[in-house]
Amino acid sequence: MAMTAHEIEALIKEAFPTAQIAVSGSDGVHMAAHVIAEEFRGINRVKQHQMVYAALKGKMDGSNGELHALALTTKAPD
Repeated sequence: MAMTAHEIEALIKEAFPTAQIAVSGSDGVHMAAHVIAEEFRGINRVKQHQMVYAALKGKMDGSNGELHALALTTKAPD
């Protein structure tokens, strides 16, 4: 089962309520997300991505996950 951009955005927004989030992609399985969140300040990019993956609550877990690939761009606000 594929995910919509809105579903992905809602899960990320739940974890990072003040974040600026843009999700794109058309097939629901291979998507991209840009997340700008204050919670990322002082945290390296790998940890930032881990935080976003955790926010997806298992939707990317293994071959049975609803989302196969999510290209991430993360950063703290300027």
